[in-house]
Amino acid sequence: MSDITIQQDSATALKKSKSRKNINHFTDVHGLPCIENIVRSVEETPEPITTTITGKIPEWISGSFLRNGPGKFEIGNQKFNHWFDGMALLHQFKISKGQVTYKSRFLSSDSYQSNKEHNRITVSEFGTIMMPDPCKNFFQRFVSRFELPKPTDNANVAFVTYKGDYFVSTETNVMHRVDPETLETTKKVNWRKFIAVNGATAHPHTEADGTTYNMGNSYTSKGAYYNIICVPPTKVTPDDTLEGATVLCSIPSEDKTKPSYYHSFAMSENYVVFIEQPIKMDLLKIVTGKLRTKSISDGIYWDPKRKTIFHLINKKTGKVSSIKYFAQALSTFHQINAYEENGFLIIDLCASDDGQAISNYNIQNLRQSGEALDEVYNTLCRVFPRRFVLPLNVDLTTPLNQDLNARFDTTATAIQTAKDQVFCTHEDLHGEDLHQYGGLEFPQINYGKYNTKPYRYFYGCGFRHLVGDSLIKMDINGKNMKVWEQPGLYPSEPVFVPSPNATEEDDGVVLSVVITPNEDKSTFLLVLDAKTFEELGRAAVPVNIPYGFHGAFNNTA
Repeated sequence: MSDITIQQDSATALKKSKSRKNINHFTDVHGLPCIENIVRSVEETPEPITTTITGKIPEWISGSFLRNGPGKFEIGNQKFNHWFDGMALLHQFKISKGQVTYKSRFLSSDSYQSNKEHNRITVSEFGTIMMPDPCKNFFQRFVSRFELPKPTDNANVAFVTYKGDYFVSTETNVMHRVDPETLETTKKVNWRKFIAVNGATAHPHTEADGTTYNMGNSYTSKGAYYNIICVPPTKVTPDDTLEGATVLCSIPSEDKTKPSYYHSFAMSENYVVFIEQPIKMDLLKIVTGKLRTKSISDGIYWDPKRKTIFHLINKKTGKVSSIKYFAQALSTFHQINAYEENGFLIIDLCASDDGQAISNYNIQNLRQSGEALDEVYNTLCRVFPRRFVLPLNVDLTTPLNQDLNARFDTTATAIQTAKDQVFCTHEDLHGEDLHQYGGLEFPQINYGKYNTKPYRYFYGCGFRHLVGDSLIKMDINGKNMKVWEQPGLYPSEPVFVPSPNATEEDDGVVLSVVITPNEDKSTFLLVLDAKTFEELGRAAVPVNIPYGFHGAFNNTA
């Protein structure tokens, strides 16, 4: 248990700050340890190296734990500004017969190659604007400010699969197909060659047959649209990538020139659920960013006066539900699961009541220490797991101003306020004990067996720091939790791997890469028993690894 006390009431205290006049302080934590080394640049390790095993790695685990995240934060004498900007470094922990080897390789993206060749930042990233080439004359530099920024292909967010192949992706229109064995980049793939979208999320959803759904924006003379994408499960030719991809439907943005930012979406058996949240993208600011020497992040803002809208899209027909489900302003990056039951759609997600967190993850903030570090953490709104219950059978005969969830076992409410509008409140998917762990993010479930189905367990990181500092298993039945934590250790997103012939939902292990910023070359792969949440073993890597984002397990058993 930590002696750091988290302020548990939801009231917001306003305090004076030297840097900003009024800052919302959500917590009152002091004495956070410096973690600047989680964003230090490292070298790649392209050849497999052995690890030191402590405890026991179950011999039935056979495959590669693949991880993605930023690994290089400076190019020449120029530095990236934001955590999301670092050059993608791909990691592989190969597990076989109780042994583990490690390798890593920088993604051979156009951005990486151009930066390397010119020894400076030549492609703008989310929080870093590319400055004109100093070798050009004044007029050339002036004119170059009027060019549209070239989208980055620095796919540093996640490993995803389409048609059985692994890709690394971010949120632009370019992904890279990667060989999971060698980590080499084998093909650059542009969504726009297949469908009319500007990018797609790094969090697609996959059906049991391999059909994959995703979302991407498109910008037209009539305004911005959100597009639901469907990619077929099989290849026609061996080299197929996104062939056959279709746009299932297009949803107009509520504000034509200021669409909502979204990082992911939810999917149940029959529906795609898109959450239009009040984190807004000012397209005019983004398009003119180069002229104004401002990065993309400058055009993203939080508008708490707007409500959150849940859009339901039928996967079979592509039809958008005429009923819009509203909630108070919330911010969500990752959903846990969604499923249908007895005429209701249950959607579980990690959310907060404030959407300004993105701007706080500038690299300079992650490298702070002392009171300045505490200040950054205390102005971040905590993220907690929540459940919304959306009644599906709503029509003109449905009574207004009554809780439509009254017969469902939940404290979440849904009240029809107009013929096509239902206002929803959530149920907390946790007890009071989660507050002392700083909330929960990076949620994962037993995806292969329980995505789109009723489930009981989810796993995530506790956040008593700017990054995860504990691992948490949440049991929805009773909202009980198990915790793995050790001082000075920072575990990344937990990934569940089922055991062979598993009969229960939590039969298996949880894998997480644990970063040790204050110990040199001692990062390790952690293996927990998913049922008991006890440590089974760890594999220490004799190189430094930065804190990453998302991963996947490639089962070769």
